[in-house]
Amino acid sequence: MTTEGNLHTSNGIALTEELLDELVAEAERGYGIKELRLVGRPPLGDGPSELVQVRVDPALREALAARATGDATTTSEIVRRALRAYLDVA
Repeated sequence: MTTEGNLHTSNGIALTEELLDELVAEAERGYGIKELRLVGRPPLGDGPSELVQVRVDPALREALAARATGDATTTSEIVRRALRAYLDVA
């Protein structure tokens, strides 16, 4: 996707001088608050989300990863679903 010495965006677009000039001009014009609020992860509930870390053994981690892949989702979503079901909360 990238070649040595050339810079690219995360989706493979080459960062040329022209593109950099356009991006600088856009930033200098400023961004509206609406555009800035669209950046980041979407909320999961009514308030800010909290990170909860847990330790799992390798077999459980493998099973979690396999289920997430099979369901075409993330491991975090699988854990949230499991916790909701176990705790009987919506």
